[in-house]
Amino acid sequence: MSDQPAQGRWAIMLSLLAALMLNIWPLPEMAQLLRPDWVALVLIYWILAIPHRVNVGTAWLAGLVLDALTGSVLGQHALALAVLALLVSGIHLRVRVFPVWQQAITVMALLTVYEVILLMVEGATGQLHNLEWRWAPVLTGTLFWPWVLFLLRFLRRRFNVA
Repeated sequence: MSDQPAQGRWAIMLSLLAALMLNIWPLPEMAQLLRPDWVALVLIYWILAIPHRVNVGTAWLAGLVLDALTGSVLGQHALALAVLALLVSGIHLRVRVFPVWQQAITVMALLTVYEVILLMVEGATGQLHNLEWRWAPVLTGTLFWPWVLFLLRFLRRRFNVA
């Protein structure tokens, strides 16, 4: 354990807040179907970078906030993000050394798991909708991963988030 206080807490919180806002930002209907899961992408980055600071608990809280903001079943996103965080924390040492394209493929697999959990909860509660566009956020999230990676890496290095 380091004796230095944790730095950059505000950068992590600000990036998660921005991701939450991007997830609920009003868009035209077609663009909404293609919207990446910003909160999942930001959580994946922070867990890969600093798993001792951003973890399953952070993901659970972010998911509860996302559930409240989107009006979805309470705990739906919290469960999916917590499972996502658990998976990422288990593979973070390997994924961090991957080149960006391999990280993007890994992110696609993780986002698929996230969507499957959301789909299962929606199916169990009888709220299935837009099944033909269900996987579009996985594809757009994969395409946006390099930009999320470089932007948050820049933020982490610029503000010495450790």
